[in-house]
Amino acid sequence: MDNKYDVVIVGGGPAGLSAGIYTARDKLKTLLIEKGIIGGKITEAELVDNFPGYPQGISGLELTGKMHQQATKFGLKELNAEVISVEVDNERRVVKTTAGDFIARALIIAGGSDWFKLGVPGEKELTGRGVSYCSTCDAPLFADKHVAVIGGGDTALFEALHLAKFAARVTVIHRRDEFRAFIAVQEKAFAEPKIELLLNTVVEAIEGQDVVQRLRLKRADSGKKYVLEVDGVFIAVGLKPNTDYLREVLPLDEQGRIIVDSGMRTKVAAVFAAGDIRSNSIRQTIAAAGDGAIAAITAKNDIEQ
Repeated sequence: MDNKYDVVIVGGGPAGLSAGIYTARDKLKTLLIEKGIIGGKITEAELVDNFPGYPQGISGLELTGKMHQQATKFGLKELNAEVISVEVDNERRVVKTTAGDFIARALIIAGGSDWFKLGVPGEKELTGRGVSYCSTCDAPLFADKHVAVIGGGDTALFEALHLAKFAARVTVIHRRDEFRAFIAVQEKAFAEPKIELLLNTVVEAIEGQDVVQRLRLKRADSGKKYVLEVDGVFIAVGLKPNTDYLREVLPLDEQGRIIVDSGMRTKVAAVFAAGDIRSNSIRQTIAAAGDGAIAAITAKNDIEQ
């Protein structure tokens, strides 16, 4: 395949796909590189009910599938590969991947984030055997069982709500004394009779013989330790931006996200960032798509000057 493009986009979530729609539609030769599934993490959402234009809601997989179809209709090329590094040399942005090197006049980074891990004993050993990071993927495996959800943000409560459709009991465990999720999300979770809440509680270990059987917990306020018997645990404690390979190339904020201006420009000429990976993102699908459009339009204007 060709290795020279007007625009290379790293990441195939809503931000990357939106950028690809704009650049490909404007007849810029564009390559989108994605190491996983096209659509990104939103594909795990069973129902997205706050994206404009879908009053009845739409699954994340279907929503990004439509974006993908639209982008490829305009001529977007795509590659399944992992980006190893980026080099900037005068007019060239060289993207080094597991499938070779690609040269771009402009680079849009929209690589999203990966799940943070708890880092407790048993988490790694029991992943796939009761430890999960995706309720949409694994909830049916826990029909009529007791599961725990770890976290206090929107993602954790959405996970709990989805799991309540299958599980007999869902215990949400959060280390603080209040949740960080939007009030509307909290109200839905509090109204679900299958969901119970454990605040001020920390998970110290995940245990089980071959599969998850129990959690070792500690009260953050009193220090009291006890055991909770569960059949599965879903971890939703946040996201880590995929920027490790960029630390020597671009300025990052304290969370490791890429610092950009209002046009999604980074401090490096003709390198842009969009979506959850950029600083001050509100991490919503509609905002990521908007970021992608802004980055694409800014990139086109900059390289055509």
